[in-house]
Amino acid sequence: MGKTVETFENITYNELQEGDTASFGRTLTEDELVLFAAVSGDVNPVHLDPEFAAGTPFKERIAHGMWSGSLISAALATVMPGPGSVYLEQSLNFRRPVKLNDTLTVTLTVLRKDPKDRVLLKCEVHNQDGKMVVTGEAKVIAPSEKQVLEKPRLPKITIDRG
Repeated sequence: MGKTVETFENITYNELQEGDTASFGRTLTEDELVLFAAVSGDVNPVHLDPEFAAGTPFKERIAHGMWSGSLISAALATVMPGPGSVYLEQSLNFRRPVKLNDTLTVTLTVLRKDPKDRVLLKCEVHNQDGKMVVTGEAKVIAPSEKQVLEKPRLPKITIDRG
């Protein structure tokens, strides 16, 4: 019995239509928060130190704003337009904090198709309560050729909290 191969497929510039939508979701775990700090180098104590964060207006640790932004990038790269997209621009408006164990859903909406395969997308990120946490717009070069690719297998990462 063979392993199931997961694939993902892009949506080409010619296939995209104004008003098309797609979504992508992810939950912020303790490990994700720590790994994002390690990879980005952003070790602001509001993200990592519960005692420090308790003294802030948030009263608890919050996610890096760019963690939410990275979910937009993931949605563009894997869902719409998907593989072969080139990310050109992004505006972000952080509306409310993201907390540990929040589940965020990115919704992308095609606003406009421009010449040279450029596409402008509205980006909205909501938490599990339906509250908007991030808004913005992205500009990408959409792929011109259809592709169905095997999803890469990422290495297992462990955190030594030693």
